[in-house]
Amino acid sequence: MNSVPKNSLKSPLLELECYFTWNLPKEDVDLDEMEEKVNHQIEFFTKSKIANYNLLSYLCHLNNSNEEALSNLHKAEEEVKKNHPDEIARRSLVTWGNYAWIYYHMERYEEAQTYVSKVKNGCKKLLSTPQWKAQCPEIYAEEGWACLKFGRKYHRRANDCFANALQQEPNNPEFNAGYAIVVYRLETPFKRQSLSLAPLKRAVELDPENTFVMVLLALKLQDLNQTEEGEVYIEEAMKKAPDLPYVLRYAAKFYRRKGELRKAMEILKRTLEVTPNSAFFHHQLGLCYRCELFQLKEATRYPPREQVDKLIQLCIFHFKTVIEIKPKFFYVHMDLANMYTEAKRYEEAEEVFQKAFQINILSEADKEQLYYCYGTFKHLHMRNESEAIEYYTKGLKMKPHSPYSAKCKNALKSLLECRIQRGSRDATDFGRLGFVYNLSNEKHEAIRCYEQALELCPDSEEYLSALCELRLSISSSSPPNPSHVKNPSMKTQDSKTDRQKKF
Repeated sequence: MNSVPKNSLKSPLLELECYFTWNLPKEDVDLDEMEEKVNHQIEFFTKSKIANYNLLSYLCHLNNSNEEALSNLHKAEEEVKKNHPDEIARRSLVTWGNYAWIYYHMERYEEAQTYVSKVKNGCKKLLSTPQWKAQCPEIYAEEGWACLKFGRKYHRRANDCFANALQQEPNNPEFNAGYAIVVYRLETPFKRQSLSLAPLKRAVELDPENTFVMVLLALKLQDLNQTEEGEVYIEEAMKKAPDLPYVLRYAAKFYRRKGELRKAMEILKRTLEVTPNSAFFHHQLGLCYRCELFQLKEATRYPPREQVDKLIQLCIFHFKTVIEIKPKFFYVHMDLANMYTEAKRYEEAEEVFQKAFQINILSEADKEQLYYCYGTFKHLHMRNESEAIEYYTKGLKMKPHSPYSAKCKNALKSLLECRIQRGSRDATDFGRLGFVYNLSNEKHEAIRCYEQALELCPDSEEYLSALCELRLSISSSSPPNPSHVKNPSMKTQDSKTDRQKKF
């Protein structure tokens, strides 16, 4: 029977710094996929094994495998003893915190209390201040790695964690590597200016053996049209780690983007022989076949149908394989749906889009892309303008905006203007077009649209409110213009003439 009351543990448990207090819910990841990824990293990387075992213990707990979770914590302790025998307390605080929480969930409260005490005593030996986390940059870094692996939703947090760790140890190679990786992940590809270039170079300088950061640096240089310099790093990484999947995957991506498809495909096929269930390699190979398809179609007006069909089937095979291995890999759903569309297999494309809508870990940017792609599918292939408008509008209303938000806006604007030019008398069309114009800061055009929407639907509070806000914004920035500031109920000949000119 437990001699430690359950209620006495909750407060000290919440004060621990470990995975259980870092607010990383299981709903935000695919647990099985992440477990597989962490196991691969433990297998192929000699560094960061302690953090990976700690993360694996947390994932096992989320998957209701507490005994396996304890086994991974034991492995983390063994790594500390082997690699940091003089820093056992400092390197074990997160591990002990995980132990305490897992024993608590197993209702083994005495053992939970033992590890709470171990953390407390360890901190007393290490530090003279209660703000112990600030003096243990390894904890900031481990939280950073955890946030990095939990996906884009947590990358800003990861950035802050590594920045805090670097304040304490600015020359630490591991902290610099983590910071460089997360800045790279946060950055929009192909930008002319890059915030991640300097951190990536710094990380490689501090640890020339870190081939993972090296290949990311190569890709960033390629983004910046410095392909020759990037290729030097790719070749160096492949020389240092010729069989490491994490190097080969990005090397293949580098050569595919460079246009050397045969070289990229050679790397991918060779690696798939060793790791046949790698979603990433199947995806990259599918992308290579897609590039071949587009090149073939661009090279001649009437490409051989047999070759086209063969390349489409290869793309579909590899993209389908990815989804079977990794059901929540969002981008491959878009690739597969678009390839089914290319093959005019619209029912299968629709099915893939619907599966994408069911993925429960989509970021806001993912949703914008999904709404745009599905809207385009409905518009151009299913000839359903109304549904296309619905999804373009949904994409446009997402925040924060991604490049796909701009695509939604342009597509929606073009589609609505065409409908109105064809004589639409639907107030919703005018209201939505007013919304688009307002987002584009075309306020006078937006006013015209909302005026027309109110003529068609006089009782709409939404249109009236939008119109009033627009008029106020114009009147506050410039003197009123009688041709644009009108009573929405007035139907003047001038306003009708203006609308005819516009539409």
